[in-house]
Amino acid sequence: MKRLTVTVEEPACALVLAPVGIATPHDAVTALDVTGGRIERVLGEPELGLGAALLRPAGGPLVLDYAVAPAPAGQPYPEAAFRPRANRFTAAAAELADASRGIAARAGGGHVGIAALVAEAEARFDYAHPETRFNDGTDAVPYLSCGTTPGSCVDINTYLVASLRAAGYEAAYVYGHFFPADRGGVTHDMHCWVVTRHDGEVLEWDIAHHMKAGLGPTRAALDPRPGRRVALGHSMGQSYDDPRIPPMLKLLSEPLALHDGAVRRLSLSVRLADARAPGGAPAEGPLAGVR
Repeated sequence: MKRLTVTVEEPACALVLAPVGIATPHDAVTALDVTGGRIERVLGEPELGLGAALLRPAGGPLVLDYAVAPAPAGQPYPEAAFRPRANRFTAAAAELADASRGIAARAGGGHVGIAALVAEAEARFDYAHPETRFNDGTDAVPYLSCGTTPGSCVDINTYLVASLRAAGYEAAYVYGHFFPADRGGVTHDMHCWVVTRHDGEVLEWDIAHHMKAGLGPTRAALDPRPGRRVALGHSMGQSYDDPRIPPMLKLLSEPLALHDGAVRRLSLSVRLADARAPGGAPAEGPLAGVR
């Protein structure tokens, strides 16, 4: 059992929205405990099968503790993560769709076509965190026809998932936190990756980590950089039935501050450690859903 602890490192606002967590073939988030506040509501995203906790801070540090258990044998990625959806964050513009189909076909289709689209997405970006994203203000994910564009893991994987789905492949956009081996189980922001499913084979792709670590052309691997990741959600374009939440969230990968119908990111410290009960024994208990 692991314990993923997210600490808000700034005075929290009146309301915070946080992901509840998911199960993947690697881990299952089985509970969420909150200190420094209370869970006011747990909201569902019916189309995606996701949950979000609406938190009301009570003053002092706001801390979220997720219980993370090994995944049961045979646990898949959530089926809804692979389901094509049409919104501005997921749908490929016509030029990107045409180009993606052509790239996959020229490569020979199948798994080779997937690898070709991964390589194409990698070739279109320089890893960066730009203030203006390549798809800001667009109605669909645009085609990047030449040169390179600055982009983070969010941007690169937005492009890759739209491209893969346009070419007829099953692809999922998964996010949570990655803990580099050299940081002692600590990170400060989210991370995302792509999962493909074709002919019964599930593969995980992390272009951003290959680029950042200088690992060469991207190959399928969960952790190409030494470390450990935990998924908390999937898919872009989420809707929760509460007037205090924007009608369409891009994604909910970490706690967000809510104010006047808008969201903003919070400064966070995130730690992953073994869950231990007093006396050094592994923690046990009824970990089923949000507590």
